[in-house]
Amino acid sequence: MSSTAQPQLLHLVIGGELSDLSGVTFKDLDKVEVVGLYPNYATAHAAWRGKAQQSVDNAHMRYFIVHLHRLLDPGSDSKSAS
Repeated sequence: MSSTAQPQLLHLVIGGELSDLSGVTFKDLDKVEVVGLYPNYATAHAAWRGKAQQSVDNAHMRYFIVHLHRLLDPGSDSKSAS
């Protein structure tokens, strides 16, 4: 990787219907949608926003951005921002 290239900070976008709005428990894990895997937060956020806007009529439907780079390299928070 060259010194000018942006680091790859993997983000996963998932979503599904929650069983209770006060928590993060999916109603049916078999129906959790994997929207995609993205190389940075900006593209993950764009995908999240698009899916969230499609499901605006269902109050129990939620989409999330999972910061995979933080799980893969827990020390990365001190090295760079998301």
